[in-house]
Amino acid sequence: MACFLVPTTEAIVTTVIKKVADKKGSDNIFIKKMGWLNNMLWGGSALLAFEHVWHGEVTPWFPFLTAAADPADAAEMLHEMFTSGVAMAVLVTLAWVVMVLVAHAVTKKKEPAAAKAKA
Repeated sequence: MACFLVPTTEAIVTTVIKKVADKKGSDNIFIKKMGWLNNMLWGGSALLAFEHVWHGEVTPWFPFLTAAADPADAAEMLHEMFTSGVAMAVLVTLAWVVMVLVAHAVTKKKEPAAAKAKA
């Protein structure tokens, strides 16, 4: 119903963090690769939102989320957001952390080989 709002909210927050960190010139590997996380979150959120529009759960008129019109449905929607939405956001973030660590390890492994080749 509204599970896509959780990763969308995370995408908004991480986009702001990335923009602020870029202005400050952070050298943190996770900040440098936060664009990957943003792309994953925005892309996944867009696909989920489209799927919810397709199934009629999101409408272009108030209250936008069909479940928000009925208190019983709203409770179910909030439960879905706290279970499925949080689980999706955490899973995407963990996948990104693994990607960053693997990319960093591969880069570090190639640096000594490149230094030997130049010497």
